[in-house]
Amino acid sequence: MNQTPLKEKRHVLKSIIERLIARFNASVAEVDYNELWNKSMIGVAVVSNDKKICESAISKIIAFIDNDERVEIINYSKEFY
Repeated sequence: MNQTPLKEKRHVLKSIIERLIARFNASVAEVDYNELWNKSMIGVAVVSNDKKICESAISKIIAFIDNDERVEIINYSKEFY
């Protein structure tokens, strides 16, 4: 049985989010476009007392997502506090 595009999207996102949490110990959630089948936005948070560790982790997370053939990164932004 084929899944609807929205169910397929949710399946892919769930897989990516779970892998990011397990591999990078980051907080990850879908934060926008929940009801669109062809677009999503995820938020990722990494916490450390060393900015370089956070920058490195975020760069690795972006590369990890970018290497997943099921998705395409259109845009991203980073904020450090």
